[in-house]
Amino acid sequence: MCAHHRILIVDDEPTNVAFLERLLAYGGYTDVLSSSSGEEALKNVRERQPDLIILDLQMPGVDGYGVLATLRSSVESGIYVPILVYTADVTFQARKKALELGASDFLIKPGDAQEILLRVKNFLVVRELHLALSSRNDNLEEMVRERTRDLYESQIEIIERLAMAGERRDDDTGEHTRRVAELSGAIAAEMGLPAQTVHLLKLTARLHDLGKIGVPDSILLKPGRLTREEVNEMQLHCVTGAKILSHGRTPLLQMSERVARSHHERYDGTGYPDGLAGEEIPIEARIVAVADVFDALTHTRPYKAAWEVADAIAEIRAQNGRHFDPKVVEAFLAVIA
Repeated sequence: MCAHHRILIVDDEPTNVAFLERLLAYGGYTDVLSSSSGEEALKNVRERQPDLIILDLQMPGVDGYGVLATLRSSVESGIYVPILVYTADVTFQARKKALELGASDFLIKPGDAQEILLRVKNFLVVRELHLALSSRNDNLEEMVRERTRDLYESQIEIIERLAMAGERRDDDTGEHTRRVAELSGAIAAEMGLPAQTVHLLKLTARLHDLGKIGVPDSILLKPGRLTREEVNEMQLHCVTGAKILSHGRTPLLQMSERVARSHHERYDGTGYPDGLAGEEIPIEARIVAVADVFDALTHTRPYKAAWEVADAIAEIRAQNGRHFDPKVVEAFLAVIA
């Protein structure tokens, strides 16, 4: 029952060590170590990780107080190792100092054999309970981490599927949303936005055109110029996407809603659907606006051929301060360069 408990005796007097070894053997404790100096004791603690330390205070070199002080600062945070001080020093000052330095209890030599064994047993019970609780907490933390990973992966999968649903009808590959997301993340990073914001934007930008699922094919895939009524209906995709993503309780969904609704706003206030201007437009939407237009210009659409990259960059420059936030354009140009 007691064999698995490792006990370390620290005392420079061989007779005291021999007494404790015999007593512990009588109590059923078979894994008993001994150290005759503080330095050796600290080495044993590091290498052998005892469950209980029985410590003398008066030793040459590093004494018991030194051992207590070192263990208090070096023992792994949250790991409880009981230290039973066993000393001939009966003064109040010795007891006070030892307890202040982290001693668990205090016994006077030679002491009563039964009392010593009872103290040892009680401290080892507490040690076991602490280890069991620590293990349970570790298991719970790992379960929480796994659950968090599962939820995160589920969110990513949902985003990818929603993006696919919004993009499938006018981009069979779904690569437009991927490219916009990657470019948006690169622009945000270049602007020095927090890493978490950059990470979220690379996810939420994929949903910027989610509302296209509500646009009829006759408009979405029309090769010619749209009528005024068709333009108005096309512009509703911002509102539709935002409604689908509205009332989200996570930063991911909340940013997704802002991006979906506002990525067609213009810096000069002439965009849609709300006519926002300047910094009224969420920063994520201002970034996606540049990435979206650049990608749309440089790739073929039903109503246009792909532009040369240099021409698309020139168009972004021309719209600096009008369609686009100058700070975002500056970062975009740095990324493209």
